[in-house]
Amino acid sequence: MKRNFFVAIFILSASFTAFAQKGAAGKVTPANGVRAAFDRLVDGIKQVDAEKVMSVYEKSDRLLIFNNNGSATGGWENVKSNVTESYAKLTNVGLEITGLRIEMLGTTAAYVTCKWKQSQENEGKPETASGRMTLVFKLIGKDWKVVHRHTSPDNPGPSRPVFPSERDNQ
Repeated sequence: MKRNFFVAIFILSASFTAFAQKGAAGKVTPANGVRAAFDRLVDGIKQVDAEKVMSVYEKSDRLLIFNNNGSATGGWENVKSNVTESYAKLTNVGLEITGLRIEMLGTTAAYVTCKWKQSQENEGKPETASGRMTLVFKLIGKDWKVVHRHTSPDNPGPSRPVFPSERDNQ
């Protein structure tokens, strides 16, 4: 069940809409497009909408997800299968994003970092978790798509090895 919870947390989706948000000067900027895609992903998670979530990810075998539990999932079809299965069990999802940072790597690539805290009911049982996330976005055609996601928990459990030298630096 924890696996399903963590899959649900991060299957963030964002299909960039036909209109782009405009910057303060009225110009469309790549960062605004990335932000719109990220916001759509967060909305999809809160709505427990697997299709909306998956619309943000690159539909490719190259998609790579480093999961919160230390595992990895490769390929859009595998990610979609996991999301669809886990979302069928979820209700009352709440997601809080803090420390959002968007860094452009030119005009066709960006990464987004943030902290997250999610609450939900999984088959009627309440769950909460929190952690950090990095999403790598790539402009594919006119749409910003997630090509890689890496998540980690705020407080790894005792079974997850952490170098002693890193324990104080978390």
